[in-house]
Amino acid sequence: MKHSQMKGFTLIELIVVIVILGILAATALPKFVDLGTDARKGVLSGVEGSMRSANSMLYGKAAAAGQLGAGPVGISVVGTTVNVVYGYAQNTTELIKVMDVSSGITAASATTIQVAGGSAPGSCIVTYTAASSATVPPQYAQTSSGC
Repeated sequence: MKHSQMKGFTLIELIVVIVILGILAATALPKFVDLGTDARKGVLSGVEGSMRSANSMLYGKAAAAGQLGAGPVGISVVGTTVNVVYGYAQNTTELIKVMDVSSGITAASATTIQVAGGSAPGSCIVTYTAASSATVPPQYAQTSSGC
C-alpha cells in the first residue's frame, strides 16, 4: 500500500515561525515608532494641568487675604512672593514660582511655558493669558505641532 504524504507545515513549524516574527517585530518596532513626540505631548498636558492647579491655589490664597483686585499684588506662598492680578498669577514667570516643574520646562516668555525637545521646541508650548477682570479667569492654550 502506498502512503501519500500530505504537503504543508506542521503546527509546531507554524508556531516557531510566528514566535520568531514576534521577536523580530519587538526589537525593530522602537526604531520605527517615535514615542518621544507622544511623551512630550503628555508632558505638555501635564504642564497645563499644573498651571491650572497652581493658579487655583493662588486664587484661594489671594481670596483668603482679600487680594482679588486688579493689582498686581504680591502674596506669599511657601516663602516666595508671587504677583497676582484678580487673584491669579500675573504671568508665567510668576506662575512657575509655585509650580513643581522639572528640567526641560521653562518660561519661554511672559505668556508661554515651553517643553524642551521636539522638531520645533518653540511650537511645543502652553500659552497663558492672565485674568483680564474679576469675571474673566485666565486662559490656557496648548500648541503641540512642534513636539
